[in-house]
Amino acid sequence: MKKLCVIFLVLLSANTWAQSKLDHVDPLFWFTGMKNPKLQLLVHGKNIKGYTAKLDYPGVKLVEVHQVENPNYLFIDLEISAAAKAGKFPISFMENGKKKFDYSYELKNRDASPSRIQGVTNKDLIYLLMPDRFANGDPSNDKVKGLAEQTLNRDSMYYRHGGDIQGVMNHLDYFKDLGVTTLWMTPEVENDMPKASYHGYAVTDHYQIDPRYGTNALFKAYVEKAHANGLKIIKDIVHNHIGTGHWIFKDLPMKDWVNQWPVYTQSSYRDEPVMDPHAAEGDRKKMLDGWFVPTMPDLNERNPYVQNYLTQNHIWWIEYAGIDGLRLDTYPYNEPAYMADWATKLKAEFPHLSIFGETLVNSVASQAYFTQGNTVSRGLDTQLPGVTDNMLKNTFYEALNGKSGWTDGIFRLYTVLSQDFLYQDANRNAIFLDNHDMSRFYSLIKEDINKYKSGIALLLTMRGVPQLYYGTEILMKNFSDPDGLVRSDFPGGWAGDKMSKFTAAGRTPQENEAFNYVSKLAHFRQQSPALQSGKLIQYVPEDGIYVYFRTTDAGTKSVMVILNAEDKAKTLKTARFAGQMKNTTSLSNVISGEKLKTNTEIAVPAQTTLVLELN
Repeated sequence: MKKLCVIFLVLLSANTWAQSKLDHVDPLFWFTGMKNPKLQLLVHGKNIKGYTAKLDYPGVKLVEVHQVENPNYLFIDLEISAAAKAGKFPISFMENGKKKFDYSYELKNRDASPSRIQGVTNKDLIYLLMPDRFANGDPSNDKVKGLAEQTLNRDSMYYRHGGDIQGVMNHLDYFKDLGVTTLWMTPEVENDMPKASYHGYAVTDHYQIDPRYGTNALFKAYVEKAHANGLKIIKDIVHNHIGTGHWIFKDLPMKDWVNQWPVYTQSSYRDEPVMDPHAAEGDRKKMLDGWFVPTMPDLNERNPYVQNYLTQNHIWWIEYAGIDGLRLDTYPYNEPAYMADWATKLKAEFPHLSIFGETLVNSVASQAYFTQGNTVSRGLDTQLPGVTDNMLKNTFYEALNGKSGWTDGIFRLYTVLSQDFLYQDANRNAIFLDNHDMSRFYSLIKEDINKYKSGIALLLTMRGVPQLYYGTEILMKNFSDPDGLVRSDFPGGWAGDKMSKFTAAGRTPQENEAFNYVSKLAHFRQQSPALQSGKLIQYVPEDGIYVYFRTTDAGTKSVMVILNAEDKAKTLKTARFAGQMKNTTSLSNVISGEKLKTNTEIAVPAQTTLVLELN
């Protein structure tokens, strides 16, 4: 017994020494049964250059150990056969033919549970929230020793407020009551930055959930609990840049891990040079290689080590947690060839995964350029299924706030939708009214409740995958500049809040009116094949009224949407729509429940959108 204890202590001591020698081995572990047998380990430790490695585990082959510029790094290529079994195995690190230490690495089985990685489709309603600003479910992690930011100040938009993953988990019933089917949080990974670390877009460790939000295990539990409650999960990821606090940036493996310039150079933020056949190469380089801001170094996605690191990290999170979709931040700023390769590899592993690229561009053609199937002028297919449809968002506001002209007001909405032929499938686009980087919807329509309802009606009946920004359902307002109040806390998410908007009792009558409108239409949408996947048929606007239908292929289920954006009531003559209404005996107002007989005219109040189910 004494001998066994001694052996155990020796092994424990050796493994502890190895862990102290190697402060990072990424990915943290890997999985059996992956379509791609290749795996590249990034190994970081003090002065390990010159080390070689050996392993002996059935189904795992050590292919090559790469020495790089920085003596603190090794990159180890492994090949994992289909026959490899889950388990732990030692990787022996050698110097001059002598073993220095072993590092225990692990393969886990893939999880084939049917509730995992379901994909997000136009049958869903996405709810976007910022975890730091939504609800504080665990005050014990509000401040974490050792991190750069120690300020907790809910009176400032630039410091942390204490919201976390547990806070979101505590309100899953709220989302279901609202009619939401999918949750999207801004990035949850570690952002150990001295200022404004709450937003999540300056990652400092790709493999760790920020401890102020929780742990990796809690994130996995969050996904599993959401799935158990019939909710899907989108993860927000960033390819383009990292934070200056990233442990890799503090000790770069090689100089060109990030894009280097003789003097600091910021991106032009102009997407046009990426697609412009006449673009100067310098302009294209500035867009793609310029840093997003001084605190966010631009990753060099032409570097094969960077490519492997990012791609493996995203595969790891999907398989580890079982998430259903990805939102890709700053998509146009990334290296196109790499992004196409990235998407191909992820689709191979996860055929049902949904992917949306953020494309805040200025034309439908520009948005479509980044989507799959469009190979014009560049000879590659991005393999990107859909984008966040900024152009459609802009036309929602034009339809609600603008004056009708040949290309203005409701005509602009009609025109933008008429260009859907540019996409392989516009139904894969995420559509929205606002988000965390924009002025809030309710403020942009000048807090007009009729326009609010019209905007929500358009969002929840239009083609594409609708996305709602947190608080829109309770009329949260404010503009993006200069104070960042669009990222205010959700009232009731913190102990001690004067009122809770999570309950009807805590909401004002008008807030309840808004909440109930969203909930009513969202729940109807969950039961409506026409709104979930029906074909969009739109009519040229006439007399200040815009009409479209959503109809199933068989034509057995149809919804008619009528938008009167003008400030006076209108009478709509229905003879023009006989092609969609020929078998209709009556119409049901989805919100009020009122039954309308199908006669020759429909009364449409001023600044109102009617959502009518055809019977």
